[in-house]
Amino acid sequence: MTDALFLSSADVDDLAEPADYVAVVRDAYRQIGEGAPAEPRTKLFNREPPGMLTTYAAVLPETGAMGGYTYSAGFGAEDAWFMTPLFDAASGEPLALLDGASMNPFKTGAAGAVAVDALARADATEVAVIGSGAQARGQLATTATVREFEAVRVFSPTSENREAFAEAFAGRLDADVSAVASASEAVAGADVVITATTASEPVIDDADVEPGTHVTAMGQYHPKKNELPPELIARATYVPDIRERATQDAGSFLAAIEAGLVDEDHVAADLGEVVAGEHPGRTSDDEVTVFDSGGTGIETVAAAHMLYKRASEKGRGKTIDFAPASEALTGQ
Repeated sequence: MTDALFLSSADVDDLAEPADYVAVVRDAYRQIGEGAPAEPRTKLFNREPPGMLTTYAAVLPETGAMGGYTYSAGFGAEDAWFMTPLFDAASGEPLALLDGASMNPFKTGAAGAVAVDALARADATEVAVIGSGAQARGQLATTATVREFEAVRVFSPTSENREAFAEAFAGRLDADVSAVASASEAVAGADVVITATTASEPVIDDADVEPGTHVTAMGQYHPKKNELPPELIARATYVPDIRERATQDAGSFLAAIEAGLVDEDHVAADLGEVVAGEHPGRTSDDEVTVFDSGGTGIETVAAAHMLYKRASEKGRGKTIDFAPASEALTGQ
């Protein structure tokens, strides 16, 4: 038998600041860029009741951990449940099982922040956020640790939601945070644009995105749904989290292919290659860059391992036992 920890969201939700997530996720993408394995998500859809079961995984040998997410969304509960198994990358033994819900906006936001740090102009001072939910909050909280933003403009269709978002961040950031009445108003003059929505069609106009802008799109990972217009994908240096995902479920990229504006070779690099220095990323101040984030095991394992280590040091969690296959897999 081997001992592992079960860690609830409450066990880990106060163990890390946004910058901590960014640091471990950046290192994780470097490892992937240098050859560590990670795969795009697998999605299984159920018709009735409607729901989705998703898995994805990564191995981070230098971190010493591997694992990923298995989560369900929808079905009869009409909710989502995030299980994060974590294994030792040297021995293969289980380390922990985490309720991955509370860390989700921060680990996903950290991937976006790493992309902003790698691809946005160094002098970026204005950010537009399209969306006002938990993922939008996570994106802004983490991204604000890699650039000194002076202005933040948020738009979402419900005025109460965008006003509440702006109010929440006005006291957290050393920046002018405001809610605005349209996506165009948010994007105008922005150096960084973040889309974090549930929309099925583009939420910003290509004409509003000025030369030199970096765009992070993280709200959709469905081949028929796209937050960004095809024309924007076509003129941008396009960087997904995992290269193979671009033609699997990156809806904005697939829409640009369907429109005949790009082909599969339009993928400049994946984020790991940029972080590892295998691709230069941005090469000019006038270049438009796009990071297409669909969620991966890379940031999931990095964040989960960090939280596991910190929880262990504080004596948190409950011990659970796993029997190795050599003992339990007997067929008797």
